[in-house]
Amino acid sequence: MELKFLMLDYTLLTAFAAVIRHGSFDAAASALGLTQSAISQRIKLLEERFGSTLIIRGQPAQPTSSGKTLLRHVQEVQMLERALTDDLGIATDAPTTLRIAVNADSLASWFLVALADFTQDHPNIYFDLITDDQDHSAEWLKSGEVVAAVTAIARPISGCDCTSLGNFRYIATASPAFVSRYFPNGVTIAALSQAPALQYDTKDQLQNQWAQRESGASLKAQHHVVPSTQGFIDAAKLGLGWGMNPAHLVEPLIRSGELVGLGQNPQFDIPLYWQCNRITAKTLAPLTKAVRNVTKDQKSAASL
Repeated sequence: MELKFLMLDYTLLTAFAAVIRHGSFDAAASALGLTQSAISQRIKLLEERFGSTLIIRGQPAQPTSSGKTLLRHVQEVQMLERALTDDLGIATDAPTTLRIAVNADSLASWFLVALADFTQDHPNIYFDLITDDQDHSAEWLKSGEVVAAVTAIARPISGCDCTSLGNFRYIATASPAFVSRYFPNGVTIAALSQAPALQYDTKDQLQNQWAQRESGASLKAQHHVVPSTQGFIDAAKLGLGWGMNPAHLVEPLIRSGELVGLGQNPQFDIPLYWQCNRITAKTLAPLTKAVRNVTKDQKSAASL
């Protein structure tokens, strides 16, 4: 595609961003107070101007490769406009939406505390949170679909600033009855190959990583897929399987005897990092500060 000059129409871009954010043309129309036909016409006109398809029509609607590039631009412009009004001391009621990728366990524990602290002084900023495995959340930043991410990737992504958040501690746990049934002689290679494990989704490798460290062998146990942090804990309590659970959520259950730590070293630490788009880093600085403050205030890696 060869373009000598392209005048961007932000009325069209707003419609495009709304479709991606809300997942459908109908939902975008409702959010913007327009008809579905009006949204369709704006997307059609935008695609004609770019000479390429920008949205994959599906459930949910998703950006194409070109659409991801355009979405990154829209989000960066929104953040730069927010920074400009702040620098000029201009009060604005215009809402800004920040799309952020975060792993489910951080979302279920400390991350919402940081968002709540941030919104105390930024009431017109809203969040569109994407949950993904900490080893894969950075992919959303690379594609330009989010402006920031909580990730296990230590190396700064191209065009991003990276801040260490410390370790997120997991504990390999199961119910006492499960341990009696599957690990009567301890956590051995043979026992691990027979004991059903829990897995958040197909990307979740925590159980395999801990089992390999504990046993010294690469294992792929049979597993139940439970895509919920609380569901993981409930499944372990009920004896459905063993799994890696956030330390601060299961330590009370271990003390009460409802769950048992497994093996010689049930603790497993995952370093986490906050990466954000460098272009919008100035505007995101208060959020970065809130994220760092919450993680810094944790008394130990077990409570991150």
